[in-house]
Amino acid sequence: MSRKHVRFDIDLANLPPLSEAQKAELEALAAKPDSEIEVGDVPTLSEAFFSNAIQGRFYKPTKTSTTVRIDSDVLAWLRSQGKGYQSRINAILRREMLTSIKR
Repeated sequence: MSRKHVRFDIDLANLPPLSEAQKAELEALAAKPDSEIEVGDVPTLSEAFFSNAIQGRFYKPTKTSTTVRIDSDVLAWLRSQGKGYQSRINAILRREMLTSIKR
């Protein structure tokens, strides 16, 4: 049995406008208190679920080609560790970026 996969890209910065029916549904939901919103079909997530969760598992940032100037000894050190030195450069830069953001 084969399954048909549907794939499409969404530009989150440029979403299509909501229909009048969608707007009305959201307004009606927003007007209700939380206690009146039916959530019986939503499964309860246990601590076991969160202990196995992986943050950012499906996040895949876009890549941009660029030219940078790196000290020769730094580049030699990165290359000496084997294949994937560009990925290591990216990982080092990402770690620094996230550290900077957290401050």
